[in-house]
Amino acid sequence: MNGSRIAAVGHYQPAKVLTNEDLAGLVDTSDEWIKSRVGIRTRHIAGPDEPVDELAGHAAAKALAAAGLAPGDIDLVLVATSTAVDRSPNMAARVAHRLGIPSPAAMDVNVVCAGFTHALATADHAVRAGAATRVLVIGADKMSDVTDWTDRTTCVLVGDGAGAAVVEAAAPGDEPGIGPVLWGSVPEMGHAVRIEGTPPRFAQEGQSVYRWATTRLPAIARQACERAGLTPEELAGVVLHQANLRIIEPLAQKIGAVNAVVARDVVDSGNTSAASIPLAFSKLVERGEIGTGDPVLLFGFGGNLSYAGQVVRCP
Repeated sequence: MNGSRIAAVGHYQPAKVLTNEDLAGLVDTSDEWIKSRVGIRTRHIAGPDEPVDELAGHAAAKALAAAGLAPGDIDLVLVATSTAVDRSPNMAARVAHRLGIPSPAAMDVNVVCAGFTHALATADHAVRAGAATRVLVIGADKMSDVTDWTDRTTCVLVGDGAGAAVVEAAAPGDEPGIGPVLWGSVPEMGHAVRIEGTPPRFAQEGQSVYRWATTRLPAIARQACERAGLTPEELAGVVLHQANLRIIEPLAQKIGAVNAVVARDVVDSGNTSAASIPLAFSKLVERGEIGTGDPVLLFGFGGNLSYAGQVVRCP
């Protein structure tokens, strides 16, 4: 097997926009305070009648249309999410039903903020092994459902949305379009980012996450480039988990991707957890800021203090 590639991407965000000024009416905060600490200006919030599978379905439908494929062309659906309300049917099965995909394998992947890059690696492995022909990989989260809107340290961070990619086998003779994954975790620090309790609520130890992300992750991200046979200077784009602008900018700088476009979608979308990387990546593609065949580092990190990254070629 020659490896796999991303054939197309798509994204979706709810229509409702929540500004920093809106949040200042809910908690003791201000536009200046939020922008100076996390860099976020706005975020999209889904309504009570917009479940996670609806967000995921819209993004997936756009990716399928961009790839010129029908639902019946997909034989594996992977949904990265940590905000599913029900245990069964899983989110992947709900999305498959919503889109009319007949008899796919359907699995959810819960690695929180690193979920999409874990799911993308799983899709690559499935195609390489011959277990799947075309895979729909989706990152979708409705963080507003697990947020305490009276807690100013967390409610200013989150947003809702979804992003999707269609993965298929690379053409014979072509280089693989999805590089080897580098993934891992720090299980003993799983308490640093949590979605726990009844009802479940998002909480984190912000300083611990900041120190870990800006000191430990640059070397790991550079190793992901090495596995793809590239130097950071050769990257055309860098799409990190959109957690906080104060994490994204120093991390991108320490990776050494001096010629790359760095995604900063967190400014307009907030932290959308598993949706953040495909959402930001799809927007860069849509705006033409990266071109077909360009090497782009996708690097997810956060919940469970897990991480996963790979270099992909832009569709």
